[in-house]
Amino acid sequence: MVDYPENWKTLRVALAHDWLTGMRGGEKVLEILCDGFPDAEVYTLLHNPNAVSPAINSHKVHTSPLQGVPGIARNYRRFLPFFPAAVSRLKPSDVDLLVSTSHCVAKALCPPAGARHLCYCFTPMRYAWTFYNEYFGTSHLKALVFKPVLAALRRWDRRTARRVDRFVAISRHVAARIRKFYGRESDIVHPPVDTAFFTTGPEQRADFDLVVSALVPYKRIDLAVTAYTRTGRKLKIVGVGGELPRLRRLAGPNVEFLEWSADEDIRNLYRTARCLVFPGEEDFGIVPLEAQACGCPVVAYGRGGALETIKDGVSGIFFDAQTEASLLTAVDRCTSAPWDPAAIRAAAEPFGPQAFVDGLATAIDRCLTQL
Repeated sequence: MVDYPENWKTLRVALAHDWLTGMRGGEKVLEILCDGFPDAEVYTLLHNPNAVSPAINSHKVHTSPLQGVPGIARNYRRFLPFFPAAVSRLKPSDVDLLVSTSHCVAKALCPPAGARHLCYCFTPMRYAWTFYNEYFGTSHLKALVFKPVLAALRRWDRRTARRVDRFVAISRHVAARIRKFYGRESDIVHPPVDTAFFTTGPEQRADFDLVVSALVPYKRIDLAVTAYTRTGRKLKIVGVGGELPRLRRLAGPNVEFLEWSADEDIRNLYRTARCLVFPGEEDFGIVPLEAQACGCPVVAYGRGGALETIKDGVSGIFFDAQTEASLLTAVDRCTSAPWDPAAIRAAAEPFGPQAFVDGLATAIDRCLTQL
């Protein structure tokens, strides 16, 4: 149960989010904001009501003209050059505060006259600034075509950062990017993990390791698949995404794809896996915290947000290069070490929902009172 600040009840607030096509970490953040601001209207490029929670769907949702494009929810990245024009059509009104949760274009919304704009930034526009090859491939022809488009998007992204009165970053890693790309300082408020739901249990650890992830290139799930296929160790993968067909082709019979799973099933997997494997560089990473809350140690690539959420030797093991050998060495160390589930869970407890709401409330107060 989360205690929301009293002044949130009287604030007139609009919420903005890039798109609503699934329930990942960003949508879990938005869900808490929807609970905290029950009268807020939501502004987004796309909305698939079947893919998001009742807490979000209970709000009035305003969408951009892209909502009417057939099949766009499955292929929205192809429309990236049209996002700036589409988001400009979203115009909140009659509010005191606009809160955008953004990793792409939501932070570009203009608040109405007299309102303040706080951006909870997952990262500066990921497609334009970082992980370009992981999203779009390494084709020289594609690079030639997209180079001027990306240059224009970067200029637009930097320019529209001026529409934000106060930035809040999800991690020190992202705060450094905001400083680099926008020339702005940020508060830091870590995203929440549901420590009341993800808990240790009576189950015994089984003979398999676990990946829980969207199956997209930059997550580097291919590294785990090829490494485990080579060793024959059991690996279960929860997740869906465009990489699924390729990953199936890479995988041996010891790698099991569970695709979509309910939260209760994922919790049981966290409670019974030997370890969670987290092979990509993330801005923050909710999944490792969910695993730790269930007493499951994490093997993670030692860059990005994982450095802020995993205690090396206490709740997990880092590997320092995205190679099969480096990953497997860390897995060997992890699976042969004695672990204390209570100590692992203790590493996740400071990242609960109340800590998130308290941190964001302080940032909102600063945003409303700053000159």
